[in-house]
Amino acid sequence: MSLFNFQRLLGKTVLVTGASAGIGAATALLFAKGGSNVILCARRAEALQSVASACASAHKESGLTQGGKFAVVQLDVSDKAQVASLWDKVPSDLRNVDILVNNAGFVLGVEQVGNINDEDIESMFATNVLGLISVTQLLIKDFKERQSGHIINLGSIAGVEPYAGGAIYTATKHAVHAFTASTMRELVSTPIREWLRPSSPIVRFRGDASAASKVYQGLDPLTATDIAEEIVWAASRPPHVNIVSTLVLPVNQASTTLNYRKPNL
Repeated sequence: MSLFNFQRLLGKTVLVTGASAGIGAATALLFAKGGSNVILCARRAEALQSVASACASAHKESGLTQGGKFAVVQLDVSDKAQVASLWDKVPSDLRNVDILVNNAGFVLGVEQVGNINDEDIESMFATNVLGLISVTQLLIKDFKERQSGHIINLGSIAGVEPYAGGAIYTATKHAVHAFTASTMRELVSTPIREWLRPSSPIVRFRGDASAASKVYQGLDPLTATDIAEEIVWAASRPPHVNIVSTLVLPVNQASTTLNYRKPNL
């Protein structure tokens, strides 16, 4: 018995949003190594091409004969028209998606309530919540028809524990948590599975690399690959096993605000 059974991923087709970098890119790469086909979706087409090339190389190195088909789709999940026309951009042989990874999302700013820009509020909700819902609605109809499918939503500890300076982001992730939980209950009579795994600091601090670097100063943070391994592991469980929710933290973090930072020597 294998501890990590890639056999269940062979030939599966996976759609990953936000696949141009970070967790999305790392997840696409691991699925490629596991013998899956991957549809890579994100707003940055050029970056997607680079990830797709890396996926092709990883699949070749794996020596697996199943899977190995990769499609790049420029997609802004916050644009309902783009989501509605998604299949027009996907090759016909990859339209029967087996696994959806709703990874697209971001956090912007540290302003507190009363000082938050309306544009920041709308853009975070449009991507983190409405975009995730739109993509899920598009695929779930087909999942129901085929009585097969797996939805993996990327949440955050912010969806479990709010913190000051993150009212909008935590609200979006609480919404993702609620949407995932409700959808799971609606799917209880089907074999479709759903999993919730509760952004980049450089984005949050509006390009201020110095401020972003301080977030992880003295810490050994989680990497994109750390989370990608959890996603691919969950997807490779037996069909009757549903990993409902997983909260992953680095060893020296206990909550959104409680952590241990190694002193500078």
